[in-house]
Amino acid sequence: MKISIFGLGYVGCVTASCLAAEGHQVIGVEVNPTKVEEINSGKSPIIEKNLNELIRKVVDEKRLMATLDYKFAVMNSNVSFICVGTPSLFNGSTDNKYLEKCAREIGTTLKEKKRKHLIVNRSTSLPGTLYNLGKIIEETSGKLIGRDFQLAANPEFLREGTAIADFYDPPLTVVGCNDEDSTRVLKSIYSFLEVPFYSMSVEEAEIIKYVNNAFHGLKVAFANEIGRISKAIDIDSRRIMDIVASDTKLNLSPYYLKPGLAFGGSCLPKDLRALTHFVRHNDMEAPLIKSILISNDIHLDFAFRLIAQNRFSKIGFLGFSFKPNTDDLRESPALVIAEKLIGKGNKLFIYDQNIYKNKLIGSNREFVREHLPHFFDLLTDNLENLIKKSEIIVVVQKIPNLTDLFDRLSDKIIVDLIGWDELKDFCKEYYGICW
Repeated sequence: MKISIFGLGYVGCVTASCLAAEGHQVIGVEVNPTKVEEINSGKSPIIEKNLNELIRKVVDEKRLMATLDYKFAVMNSNVSFICVGTPSLFNGSTDNKYLEKCAREIGTTLKEKKRKHLIVNRSTSLPGTLYNLGKIIEETSGKLIGRDFQLAANPEFLREGTAIADFYDPPLTVVGCNDEDSTRVLKSIYSFLEVPFYSMSVEEAEIIKYVNNAFHGLKVAFANEIGRISKAIDIDSRRIMDIVASDTKLNLSPYYLKPGLAFGGSCLPKDLRALTHFVRHNDMEAPLIKSILISNDIHLDFAFRLIAQNRFSKIGFLGFSFKPNTDDLRESPALVIAEKLIGKGNKLFIYDQNIYKNKLIGSNREFVREHLPHFFDLLTDNLENLIKKSEIIVVVQKIPNLTDLFDRLSDKIIVDLIGWDELKDFCKEYYGICW
């Protein structure tokens, strides 16, 4: 395939040379004449392991060339990858001037081009960026997205120092396209990679790189906070974190990484408060750990507002304990939300197949009595009756026998806090907490 690459920095150089090595005819576009000259003489303009040898090989085989002439590159390619920088502005926002410059150059050239062209943004950019670039291309070319040219997002996951190895062995390939043709072309280009290929909406693909990097930063900051805490009490933080990382069932796994209801129960809130107090008592700073409970409270408030915005006063809860298959109500997110709803004058009905009045004992019973004194007056074992009486149904847990009553939800508002997507097809209105 004939491919043009806009921008020959780390991402552009590696992408251009690796795609050329896979047999594609690649033209690199660069504004710096020194970079163009170096590449065309078979040298890498950047320091990156094995890149110099790779560029020399593909240039000698006449599969890679660099140019200052963007028109030549677009006219002689079917696909253009944009790999320019997106630096931060003073206020933290992204500076898209290089992306917009590429869009204008490509649009100007497409005005003269008769064949359909695919533009792929590989630069890190926020949701909505590719749409704006498409508008610039439409304005400068006089042509239309979809009809005359296509757009796709293809975030990169390359690390400086191991970029070539990362290109050939990524964890996955992500493309965001709004048409099947673009997906097919990109799947063909990356067919040499034996990794999962994810095709999604443009906006989903645009945000994934930011989510990844935020998660990476979160892990580094968390490990360093544990390091400071450990140092203060003279224990080996590396050993602690090695043991934490060895748990791939819960710690390094997808288990806690599904957006939904806030956490609760007898362990997490209590232990986070204790650790936060310990840090403060020892005159240390651990703002990340301190912020976890704050973030959880914000999520609880968001769930409350999602329910309260509907302005109906009869609300049924499906599930109420802090997680399924238990009767533990201590710091249950549902109980916290219910307490606020009752405070606003709402009438509540609660169904939870694991909670029985005569079996709720000890600290569990005391917690309910303190925070929701009339809890047992709200509890019902008649699911059908709860549905009938409620105007809004708040889904906290999946209720197996609810599927038999889906036809009773047609006039109900559903507020789904767990992601039971099937409910969308049966209710009058559907609100999901994270989607």
